[in-house]
Amino acid sequence: MIPDDLAALVRRAAHRWPDRTAWVFDETGDRFTFADVDRETDRLAGGLAAMNTRPGDRVAVMLRNEPAFPLLWLALAKLGATLVPVNTNYRELDGAHVLRHSGARFAIAAPEFTALLTRIAPETTLERVLTPHEIPTGAAPHRETPGETPTNIQYTSGTTGAPKGCVLPHRYWTTLARSLVDEFPNLNEDDRILTAQPFHYIDPQWNVAAGLAAGATLIVLDRFHPSTFWAKVREHEITWFYCLGLMPTLLLRQPADPDDRNHHVRSVMASAIPRDLHTELENRWGVPWYEAFGMTETGGDIRDNPDDHRPGSGRIGRPLRDREAMIADGSGRPVPRGETGELLLRGVGLMHGYHDDPEATERAFRHGWFHTGDLATMDAEGRISYVGRTKDMIRRSGENVSADEVERALLLHPAVELAAVTAVPDDLRGEEIKAFIVAAGETTADELAAFCETQLAYFKVPRYWTFTADLPRTPSERIAKGRLAAIDDPVYDRTAQAWL
Repeated sequence: MIPDDLAALVRRAAHRWPDRTAWVFDETGDRFTFADVDRETDRLAGGLAAMNTRPGDRVAVMLRNEPAFPLLWLALAKLGATLVPVNTNYRELDGAHVLRHSGARFAIAAPEFTALLTRIAPETTLERVLTPHEIPTGAAPHRETPGETPTNIQYTSGTTGAPKGCVLPHRYWTTLARSLVDEFPNLNEDDRILTAQPFHYIDPQWNVAAGLAAGATLIVLDRFHPSTFWAKVREHEITWFYCLGLMPTLLLRQPADPDDRNHHVRSVMASAIPRDLHTELENRWGVPWYEAFGMTETGGDIRDNPDDHRPGSGRIGRPLRDREAMIADGSGRPVPRGETGELLLRGVGLMHGYHDDPEATERAFRHGWFHTGDLATMDAEGRISYVGRTKDMIRRSGENVSADEVERALLLHPAVELAAVTAVPDDLRGEEIKAFIVAAGETTADELAAFCETQLAYFKVPRYWTFTADLPRTPSERIAKGRLAAIDDPVYDRTAQAWL
């Protein structure tokens, strides 16, 4: 039986698989057995307790993908304290917001970040900034940590506005881990899992929880490198991994390799798989890629499975055992099957709410459901298909245009490496469509527009075009559309046939 709290999950893993390898850190070669994880987290919990870290205290951690991050997370969980992950790309403004808003008492950081946090400290509640090596020794206290005890204030990626802090309890992580063991993909002790995202994001954290629940070995890369990713998959004999955002597209952009199908992967789980590239992904690496839907606020919610798998269909799967889903209209009432509405969720293991923001929490959970802000449909069998973001729909001359659909069409062109589409105000049409392009080869706006006209209705073809060297991204490798407006590269107006 998988327990409801992380402290018990660690102890269960150490008891069942003491000598099995739990973690391997690729960059440094550090290895930990499940017994090591239990022992080291006890040691750190004792040191944190010696610093007078109390249940409910919030501790900021600013570390890269190194052992100290997951060890500190689990040590804080054993104390009933709360981790505040700090994005390692943050600087004074955004770093100060997270530290001030979370009310963190201590900050534990790599040496390269301590000067930054020390400068920020006077603006925040921080009492002390230290490195992991400065944590004192002490006896590990054994405290009860019920499943609803908060473990994280996890700040959202902040594609628009200031990031909000999601209060995540133990049960958030254990529910997600349990679903990966008890439901598809049924992770087990023979699996070797790979994570390539930064630990300040939720995915490596739930990968840790899943590995502890399954007895599987987790291999941690320093970060996502498209050019060497599959070589690492082969080197570490990976059987399963998760990716999202631009990662599948970036992997497909790599040159084909005779060893592409020489691996041990039994399945891949990914979010936002490019619909028009889904079959190509499976054909190239010879393994099924299964769609999954989840959010920082809700954890794991919807997942594809072998019985329903239809590459390129746009389906994201069915709700998991601990989750209910409804497709609703603007009043929170279900729409008929097959019609588009907002995806609402409820169930076990969701966030408690947004830290220190009761109004945002109330808005998110109105009508007793969490409102995702995503548009979707549900068929007669309960399978859900993703349509787009409610805020990512462009209203042009009375027509609704999905930015996601236009982006997918653009990515079919061989000269397009990355694409993002947004709305811009227009006095005549209400909104016009603007495309931001990272080119992989020689092309022009008129050429891409002509290509779009072969793929899409005329009213979906962008009017404005900007070619840029790269697109801003969130820590989860999604395009940060809230930051596209800061790009000041020239803009081509296809209607005026002129550069602005």
